[in-house]
Amino acid sequence: MQTDYVIVGAGSAGCAMAYRLAEAGRSVIVLEFGGTDAGPLIQMPGALSFPMNMPRYDWGYWTEPEPHLGGRRLACPRGKVWGGSSSINGMVYVRGHPLDYAHWAEQGATGWDFPDVLPYFKRMETWHDGGHGGDPAWRGTDGPLHVTRGTRLNPLYRAFVEAGRQAGYEVTGDYNGQKQEGFGPMEQTVWKGRRWSAANAYLKPARATGRCRLVRGLAERIVIQDGRATGVRLKGGQLLEAGREVILAASSINSPKLLMLSGIGPAGHLAEHGIEVVADRPGVGQNLQDHLEMYIQMAASKPITLFTYWNLLGKAWIAARWLFHRSGPGATNNFESAAFIRSRAGIRYPDIQYHFLPLAVRYDGKIAAEGHGFQAHVGPMRSRSRGDVTLHSADPEAPPRIRFNYMGHPEDWAEFRTCIRLTREIFAQDAFADFRRHEIQPGAHVQSDDELDDAIREHVESAYHPCGTCRMGAKDDPGAVVDPECRVIGVENLRLADSSIFPRITNGNLNGPSIMVGEKASDHILGRSLPRDPQPFWQHPHWETAQR
Repeated sequence: MQTDYVIVGAGSAGCAMAYRLAEAGRSVIVLEFGGTDAGPLIQMPGALSFPMNMPRYDWGYWTEPEPHLGGRRLACPRGKVWGGSSSINGMVYVRGHPLDYAHWAEQGATGWDFPDVLPYFKRMETWHDGGHGGDPAWRGTDGPLHVTRGTRLNPLYRAFVEAGRQAGYEVTGDYNGQKQEGFGPMEQTVWKGRRWSAANAYLKPARATGRCRLVRGLAERIVIQDGRATGVRLKGGQLLEAGREVILAASSINSPKLLMLSGIGPAGHLAEHGIEVVADRPGVGQNLQDHLEMYIQMAASKPITLFTYWNLLGKAWIAARWLFHRSGPGATNNFESAAFIRSRAGIRYPDIQYHFLPLAVRYDGKIAAEGHGFQAHVGPMRSRSRGDVTLHSADPEAPPRIRFNYMGHPEDWAEFRTCIRLTREIFAQDAFADFRRHEIQPGAHVQSDDELDDAIREHVESAYHPCGTCRMGAKDDPGAVVDPECRVIGVENLRLADSSIFPRITNGNLNGPSIMVGEKASDHILGRSLPRDPQPFWQHPHWETAQR
């Protein structure tokens, strides 16, 4: 089976590239191991805890025992379905801070500074501000990806923002605009009550052109002849031939795995598994990063939380309202207020993120024993810890070995303790006086550094933002895997574009930046570009001397 381009992975970046290449008249095959995204458990935003815990849609990866978390193994869900992780994620939309991309450029990702990537964020969006204010000059109006805001009808959403203001923090009308720092509305990839995944935004329109075919199967290896990628070999022997290029977009976990299975990676590690070395790239699988978070949970004094619906009749009502009207709690991810703040003076831009939820619950759907409650998901944005993805074996069906090395740097502990203490201060503001009872997690008795460290060790969870395992950099950088045009260094006609190319994790959720990578990579593939857009951004005028 032959085509111009073979894209491995129908996830956030892969779908975006498929659409842009097909739109430009190229023929594309998208290889995806998972199946269709049809069905209410994916399409209903309020049901988000279901698909990420279902083997049908999730690769089901787990970390190795994490040495700094008491040997705990943490879930590492990755989408195995049309749309990839955009079909099982929390639908939160965050671009990242302009200084994230300035750092990328400083690390050798030339052409990826914020003025370079902002035009692609704008091209991919159709932004709906919902009357909450924002920065239209920063936002897109006719892109495939709908970005919306929830109704924020529950009074707890406004209480969270008001509490932040009362604590002395900034308020922002658009954290994806000029001013990220502050408390304000959270944005989501939801449109007309439906999850607006990369499959809905990009893959389905790409297939409608007639130039994009979807093939289901497991990639065993990239076929490389005389230093040039020519196709992808599937389990069962089928060969997908690429007349122009092979493009990997299989996630920060599966992209390095497939590179290593194909002989591209650290030579010593490949030799351990009897894999012939095609290109010795020691950076493949290294530089693994993520966001850890902890749920600071409060018991509520009034029955106004989503716990009202946490029973058979309530869930039936939510489902019926969504099925017939695409409205109600099922039509939103229920993360409708957010904040980005700095942990201390001397930090140039926010390094702590908050998701606020009017329910005390875990991502796996397990409810807090206290009943009515609310919570803030909080964690540091730029951990210094780094992990890796390596091979268990040369068997393509074997899961990779994933070790994040969470909390492996002493500064991580200090930052996390600060996160908890700042959150407690926010929840103690007058704005929550009519709504709070007591702290559920970690519990008001947990106060000393040692007690907080024990709680962190026991309760932190991944925010499911793995990235960085095939980082972008200059061609002469021995740790770089792709160059600034997303070409895999050392192999012709092979590109890689997904969250694995991030030099450093961005500030916030990663779905938006991952789609942007696909958008920008498609232009590199097609030999075109968009003009730079140097918008001035807000920084706290006293960031050097004040925390808020």
